[in-house]
Amino acid sequence: MDFTEIDREDFRRLLGDIGAMYMPFGKFGPKDYPPNGVPIMDLPPEYLSWFKERGYPKGQLGELMQMVCEIKEVGMDSLFDPLRVANGGRFSTRKRKPKSDF
Repeated sequence: MDFTEIDREDFRRLLGDIGAMYMPFGKFGPKDYPPNGVPIMDLPPEYLSWFKERGYPKGQLGELMQMVCEIKEVGMDSLFDPLRVANGGRFSTRKRKPKSDF
């Protein structure tokens, strides 16, 4: 889908789908980021670029990941800010160090 050919209602629906989709597998999946994985809108650009080079997953997940990648590539990541606010903020993909007793 080309962004120049998308109408407002379709774009709202697309953003809603993106806001509801979590990474179901891999290093940003539920195994490492329970319970659902990382929201695809908060996946690092490098991770999305890796899929761009090697191929996105099949189906809706791949289509939405491709859209997120395109939006981030043109510098419009702030487009997801209202979705992040509704979900409680940006999801951190930074691994936390375990607390030491010292």
